Amino acid sequence: MKEFYENPLCVRYSGDAMKRVFSADNKFSTWRKLWIALAESEKELGLDITDAQIDEMKAHIYDIDYEKAAAYESELRHDVMAHVRTFGDACPTAKPIIHLGATSCYVGDNTDIIQMREGLLIIKKLLVNAISALGDFAEKYKDVPTLAYTHFQAAQPTTVGKRATLWAQDLILDLDNLDHVLSGLKLLGCKGTTGTGASFLELFDGDAEKVMLLEKKIAAKMGFDGAVAVSGQTYTRKIDYFVISALSGIAQSACKFAGDIRLLSHMKEFDEPFETKQIGSSAMAYKRNPMRSERIASLSRYIIADALNPAVTAATQWLERTLDDSANRRISIPEAFLAADGILSLYINVISNGTVYPKVMERHLNEELPFMATENIMMYCVKKGGDRQELHEAIRELSVAVTKQIKLNGAENNLLDLILADSRFGITKEELADILHVRNFIGMAPQQTDEFVKSVIAPVLEKNRGLIGVDVNIRV
Repeated sequence: MKEFYENPLCVRYSGDAMKRVFSADNKFSTWRKLWIALAESEKELGLDITDAQIDEMKAHIYDIDYEKAAAYESELRHDVMAHVRTFGDACPTAKPIIHLGATSCYVGDNTDIIQMREGLLIIKKLLVNAISALGDFAEKYKDVPTLAYTHFQAAQPTTVGKRATLWAQDLILDLDNLDHVLSGLKLLGCKGTTGTGASFLELFDGDAEKVMLLEKKIAAKMGFDGAVAVSGQTYTRKIDYFVISALSGIAQSACKFAGDIRLLSHMKEFDEPFETKQIGSSAMAYKRNPMRSERIASLSRYIIADALNPAVTAATQWLERTLDDSANRRISIPEAFLAADGILSLYINVISNGTVYPKVMERHLNEELPFMATENIMMYCVKKGGDRQELHEAIRELSVAVTKQIKLNGAENNLLDLILADSRFGITKEELADILHVRNFIGMAPQQTDEFVKSVIAPVLEKNRGLIGVDVNIRV
């Protein structure tokens, strides 16, 4: 029996590593680590805090009594103070110095930054592996011709590999942005109730240098190179916006990829992975719906919309602190990460295990090539002495007639037969066959693919070689 709602992001889509990042265990043990870092740093700067108190705190980082914390919060209506008291009950010797000089945001905001950094590192690993998979795919299919589409109408051919470079380019831009966001993440630090550090200045008898050193020490102990230069009680919520926007960028790229796969699936040029006993439709047993790509699109849409949350939150903060950010951030930030994790896992699965159908692509090419070849035919005939204007009109007349028969009667495209039979062109079957060779229409697609893989993808993978290799688990 499952009586209560369960978040589908946890139950169906996100991987375990990301769920651990935003788990209660990770959140509240990080609070305790921050309290220890605070106490250690205060001791190092001369406050009367003992090793025994710190050791006692270290011994109880992970044994969190959630029932007791919930009882305290029910009484106090304050989650931080509930956990201060719960930690104090577990550490009676250290109880007097836990949270000394700090405000709630000391543990809340600093933990948020730590969790977001941990989450971004997981996303980065998945992103690098998605780029790696696309590079392999592009290299494998760099010479396989396929129709390109503008306005979803048949256009000049490209290759399957070249199309994959377009998907990869988007993800590489996302990786650059993610790295930029990661490099700029700093802790809130320990700036006190309104960001002035007044409580810590009092603790250290007006010694401002010690207050500044305190913040540096805490940042170093938590693995950061520093804290934000200034703040109110909280770090600026624009940081949340930049972080979630980076995830939104990934979602945009993934949604574009998924949309392309869905279109190609419709044309039977590509199939995403399909399990042996997978059911495509509850009613139509023959169907192979692109369900994973549709799920990518669905989750992507959620993140793109979710990025409005930190934007509005950042825009509506009052002076040095307002609490109307809290409930929103508890939902919008973790869920953005959980959804992004699911999206990239699906992306890797689809591109690594999907099936390409070159013969179907060839058929589609042959259906459209007569129209695409008309300019080449015209130029060839002009070089043989033909009149460009006369030939242009001839092609227009024949093309209109053929298109009408195709659309009205479902006829085959016989444009080439009509051109061969038309004396105005004076072209042989052998000459026409040479003009129609697909190599004449794919331009530099194979070379562009090679160059992109070597000069763009390869350096990215070399720079991040320690991240390559990941197992993705698609549960549904």
